[in-house]
Formats: sequence, C-alpha cells, structure tokens
Amino acid sequence: MTRATPAEDACTNALPTAALGGPVSHAVSRVARLHRIAAGKVLKGVDLYPGQELLMMHLWDRGAVRQTELIKAMELDPSTVTKMLQRLEQTGHVRRRPDPADRRAVLVEATDESCALHTAVKAAWGSLEEHTLAGLDPAERTELVRLLAKVEENLCRETEDCPDRRRAASA
Repeated sequence: MTRATPAEDACTNALPTAALGGPVSHAVSRVARLHRIAAGKVLKGVDLYPGQELLMMHLWDRGAVRQTELIKAMELDPSTVTKMLQRLEQTGHVRRRPDPADRRAVLVEATDESCALHTAVKAAWGSLEEHTLAGLDPAERTELVRLLAKVEENLCRETEDCPDRRRAASA
C-alpha cells in the first residue's frame, strides 16, 4: 500500500472545484463557454463562425473603417481578424480597399450583399437571447442585466482594460 503525498492528500480532501473560493467565477466561466457554443450553433445556420457576427455588427454600425481600427475594436490578434476578413470577403459580405486618405492603409466595409446577413444575424441573436433566458420572467431578466453590468464594471475596474473606457479616453 503506497502512501499519498501531502499534495495528493490536500487534493483528495479538497472541496469541489467550484467551491475553491470562486463559485461565481466558476459559474461565469461555465456560462460563457456554453453561451459561445450555443452562439456557434445559431451562427452556423447563417454560415458564420462565432466572432464574425461581431465584426459585421461593427461594420454595419460604423461603416467603412481602417483594418487597424477594426483589429483594435475587435480586441483580437491581427492574424485572427485577417482570417475572419478573408472568409467574409470570400462570401461577399465585406470588401477591402485602399484608404484614399492614406494609400498604405486598408479600409474595410460591409457590402450591400451583407444586408441579408444583417437580418439573419439579428434573428440568430434574438433566438440565442430567448434560448439563454428561457424560464426567466421579465423582472428576472432585467435584474440579470443589472447584475451583469455591475460585474462587468467590477472587472473593468480591476483589470483597467475596459473597452468602453478606452474609447471614452481616446475621444
């Protein structure tokens, strides 16, 4: 019979992972992962990968933007955004062209053909919202949004890396 090491003893007698001093953080992590999986399923129906809809929403809201600006707004690695743009360009949803104000810069814009995609993404996100909030009454939904906004504010303050704050500071 082999004897357990102190580390094995500590792990064997430990509380479940969710109770290691962070049950809320564990729950948020699980919910975020499942939400991304569910988003992937609804977006597959409109031939998009998760994240591409956010890129398109940015373009639909802002119009043509420099690719460097889009990379900053998406908060992703430049190679990831470039790959997303290549796929969206191949499907006819975005167009890239030289910026007339600076020929070294590239402008990215949603195409007229992406209008149908806009409608499909709106419907997909509506479906995701209803699936996500099923079983919650209107008051609970309102309270969840309020609480999540507080959690987001806490995380922004803690990380000093809140996108809304960076935008406000640069304005």
